[in-house]
Amino acid sequence: MSPPASAAPYVTVRDLRRVFDVSKPWLNRMLEGGEKQFLTAVDDISFEIARGETFALVGESGSGKSTVARMVVGLLPPTAGEVTITGISMSSAAASAERQRMRRRIQMIFQDPYASLNPRWRVDRIVAEPIRAFDLIKEERAIVARVGELLTLVGLHPDDGKKYPHEFSGGQRQRIAIARALASNAEFIVCDEPTSALDVSVQAQILNLMRDLQDRLGLTYLFISHNLAVVRHMATRIGVMYLGRIVEISGGHELFAAPKHPYTRMLLDAVPDLGMTGKQRVPVQGEIPNPIDPPSGCTFNPRCPYANDRCRRETPPLNEGVACHAVHERRIDIPRAA
Repeated sequence: MSPPASAAPYVTVRDLRRVFDVSKPWLNRMLEGGEKQFLTAVDDISFEIARGETFALVGESGSGKSTVARMVVGLLPPTAGEVTITGISMSSAAASAERQRMRRRIQMIFQDPYASLNPRWRVDRIVAEPIRAFDLIKEERAIVARVGELLTLVGLHPDDGKKYPHEFSGGQRQRIAIARALASNAEFIVCDEPTSALDVSVQAQILNLMRDLQDRLGLTYLFISHNLAVVRHMATRIGVMYLGRIVEISGGHELFAAPKHPYTRMLLDAVPDLGMTGKQRVPVQGEIPNPIDPPSGCTFNPRCPYANDRCRRETPPLNEGVACHAVHERRIDIPRAA
């Protein structure tokens, strides 16, 4: 269920930007010549997430989705901009005491469940680590009981805590990762492609588990994915990213029923037509440009059938949920949501 429109945002991201120095070492530049090179992975990203909702970021590989996720949880400092969660700034310059208290309420689920679990630790130790790290429970017997509850909550058995990660399937490992995320009584979970490494049938199980846990525990999700079918199942609202910028942001139903940006339409046309509607589809054309040397103006203009001279000169602002000169100038017919 969507939160009320008047509710204060749980997460606020404002003008977020991240630039990486990808230059050759100083000595190589001196001997071979050449200047410093910078890659703008994220540029001027802003969005809000209400308590209890799922906000998804979608886009092709290299669009900057995972970089945004890492900045939101504080694993990567932004070059500019700010992330606030319940009014507390997550930037490195923020008050450390408040930020540390907030960290207990934030967790992350990674793409590869095997790589994110310590192979030398048994599952009960893996799940109990946040409890011990944040000193949530003192007695060892109570910790063991809590670990058993968490494993049961995600569809495993308490006795599975005696096993090692390699003894589980991919879907079971992701259940363990979810149990670990919940161990600190987290309220906000960033999910970075949490099902992309799993089989389709297992993906559905994990996604249904995450939705059930959200309804039961009131969790808030930032969901990163390139799979539009997954996003359609999970997201309350969706932001579409291209080359480090959000080009469209809309409610989940509205985005699929009436996409505005040409890039969003291109992504939707790439989804297999399982309903065999007979609708003509345009395959995805071209590739994401080199982010070190992006095109001028709208970065999507080399792949856009509606691009004109203004698109090649000026970067379109995000206006009324879409960043596209052709939409703003009404050169594109926008379908109405049913």
